Amino acid sequence: MPPLRKNRSKFRGDKSGFCAFCTRTLCYEYGSAKSGRNKGLALIMVLWIVAALSLLVVGMSQTVRGQVRAAQAVSEQVAAQALAEGAIALALQQLKAESARPEGMAATRVSYGGVEMQVLVQPLSGLISLNAAQPPLLSALLQVAGGVPEKQADQLAHAIDTWRAGGTGDATRRVPRRQFESADDLLLVPGMDYATYARIRPLVTADTYQHTNVNPLAAPLPVLLVLARGNAAVAQRIASRRDAGEAGVDTTGLDPALTGAGFSQFFRVTARVPLDAGRIFSLAHDVTLSAYSSSIAPWRTLRTQGQVLPAGS
Repeated sequence: MPPLRKNRSKFRGDKSGFCAFCTRTLCYEYGSAKSGRNKGLALIMVLWIVAALSLLVVGMSQTVRGQVRAAQAVSEQVAAQALAEGAIALALQQLKAESARPEGMAATRVSYGGVEMQVLVQPLSGLISLNAAQPPLLSALLQVAGGVPEKQADQLAHAIDTWRAGGTGDATRRVPRRQFESADDLLLVPGMDYATYARIRPLVTADTYQHTNVNPLAAPLPVLLVLARGNAAVAQRIASRRDAGEAGVDTTGLDPALTGAGFSQFFRVTARVPLDAGRIFSLAHDVTLSAYSSSIAPWRTLRTQGQVLPAGS
């Protein structure tokens, strides 16, 4: 008898894997088709799992690299700050030992911890005193550095003076005379917005109380620009000749009503530490050398500010 031929057109497979026409013989054709589909689904699942794991590994690697870079940056900045603190202390020791205080800005090179750094000593009389400057100087500051129109600048300068005098904005109520404890107190003055404050903040100090005008020999270039009423050529000429060490710098072109010489016991000492990629870590201490009782150091640090400057600064 010839062997039984399975009718493919009438094949009906069930879950047991046997042919619908034969209860004794396993239908290998149905089993092979089912097995092939299962293998295909398994392969797709494996590929998806591999792709997900790959994305997870890449994400974790990027996170770890970012954390390592952040830790290195913090470590580098801490080391730079320690070097800057040492350089500032050496410069202050030398300044304290000298019989005469510098009237203008003085730059020097200091070697500490095997690193050579630039240290700049600047009398705070070269900045605009928030506690002593008169309205004409404050108005010039607001116009030139703050970008405020003249009429509005005059009003805001008067508001600063009124705030110092104890004004509250209410004509029927006044408080005792106030002092600026820091430049941030400018934001307490009615009419002062943050954008203007941010532009003039580097040019002012709240640590001097007697300098109504500004010493041009100690003034940074942006302050010289204020004293020159915005004349950049005049400000640049004076700054270049002064920084070159020229004696008897001609300050013609500056508004004489805004300038004045003054001896100061308050200084800003700034150390610049070179970092990688040409960056600079800058640390500034505002200090006073006035005599006072202290068992720690012969000077007192009033405030400190550190920042990392980009290459070329």
